[in-house]
Amino acid sequence: MKTIEGDLTIKNKKIAIVAARFNSFVVEHLISGAKEALLKSGTKETNIELYYVPGAFEIPLALKKAVNTGKFDGIVALGAVIRGGTPHFEYVAGECVKGISQISLESEIPIAFGVLTVDTVEQAIERSGSSENKGVEAAESVIRMISLIEKL
Repeated sequence: MKTIEGDLTIKNKKIAIVAARFNSFVVEHLISGAKEALLKSGTKETNIELYYVPGAFEIPLALKKAVNTGKFDGIVALGAVIRGGTPHFEYVAGECVKGISQISLESEIPIAFGVLTVDTVEQAIERSGSSENKGVEAAESVIRMISLIEKL
């Protein structure tokens, strides 16, 4: 059986990072992790563009606009939605996931879901820390998908 998969090396690719400002104490660590992974893959810093949106709910619209520019080979979506005492969490997280998925399928551009949906601040901090940074994982996902698509 022939196996084809993406690797963690890309050259001359333009990547956008769309990041939510809400819960920035967590998101900034995700951004740092994603940037580190992109640079490690061979992506030039000048080929990475960072776009901030107010919160996770606004990520899908910014993704759509970034896709429509036609200049990006992949996009990393980053944010943090932390459960509170109201149903607001479910609405924001659900619409964010649905929007990101829809845009990814329609655009045929790799878009990584690096939006934390957690119950507590502690969980958010843990998932954005140095040992388990979901920003790194999201960037690596985009890198592998760009590589795989080139092989397909």
